[in-house]
Amino acid sequence: MRTILVTGGAGFIGANFVHYMLRKYPEYRIVVYDKLTYAGNLDNLRAVWDNPRFAFVKGDICDRQQVEAVVREYGVKIIVNFAAETHVDRSIIEPDAFIQTNVYGTYVLLEVVKDLGLERFHQVGTDEVYGDIPPGYRSREDDPLRPRSPYSAAKASADLLALAYYTTYGVPVTITRGSNNVGPYQHLEKVVPLFTTNALEDKPLPVYGDGRQMRDYMWVEDHCEAIDLVLHRGTPGEVYNVGTGQEIENLAMVEVILETLGKPRSLVHFVEDRPGHDRRYAMDISKIRALGWTPRYTPREAIAKAVRWYVDNPWWWRPIKEGEFRQYYERVYGHRKVLGTLRDTS
Repeated sequence: MRTILVTGGAGFIGANFVHYMLRKYPEYRIVVYDKLTYAGNLDNLRAVWDNPRFAFVKGDICDRQQVEAVVREYGVKIIVNFAAETHVDRSIIEPDAFIQTNVYGTYVLLEVVKDLGLERFHQVGTDEVYGDIPPGYRSREDDPLRPRSPYSAAKASADLLALAYYTTYGVPVTITRGSNNVGPYQHLEKVVPLFTTNALEDKPLPVYGDGRQMRDYMWVEDHCEAIDLVLHRGTPGEVYNVGTGQEIENLAMVEVILETLGKPRSLVHFVEDRPGHDRRYAMDISKIRALGWTPRYTPREAIAKAVRWYVDNPWWWRPIKEGEFRQYYERVYGHRKVLGTLRDTS
């Protein structure tokens, strides 16, 4: 039985990947290694907790000694690294943790893979490393990286470290750069679950700026399938963009949420934009398509599907909304000037 160490596996994408891999591969054992910060939630793994092919270890990827001990104890052959601080707004407020986890933590994992001779290290990246993309162009894997927030800069650094370890030491590295994921277990700080749960409670939806930023929203299990494919058929030393290849304005995302819930457009409040907000992300996904992957859902379908999950699972999100998240929400949105409502502009 082959063992995969999934770092950050109690988080949003990581937990979905764990569910997906255990369901698809009866010959794999999955060990989740997670620090359980605010974004890590053991409820995300509730459905697999009693699976004999699953194990959980609480730990920090910055702790070299513990990472190496876990790899040795479980006979890990592959590491898939989801462990990261991921929210742009938090990175603007407190960048320290982003540098520590996203950069130094990735370095520690690469050192363990190198020294213990593991079969593969897969780094889960983001399209935000390409920066703000002009109209008419799509980012390719070999484009220069132009991150514009502490979060994306830390993720770009991790990608470059991984590629350097491939070139310098021959570490078998692959990287996927995903677009905006949506789906089950996504923390409420992210826009789709935040707006969905706010709308369910008839609270304002704080849209940054004019709401015309362009994003590619992807169903999370589509991303999991792409990572799986790259693990089994990807070429070491290569990067693969993963998205739908379509972008929609954030206002269109909001409209999908409101239509799915049957809520009024007047809930939309335009607020002051965040610093350095990228206007457009868009990726060329021909490389991952050539490997045999295609997304099952369009951005609109993915958003509507995610909204329905939050409607059906208040047991999961209500405790989060009533906890530390209240203070965070006030800190990020409480001071922002309201510029108008969607009804005002229609």
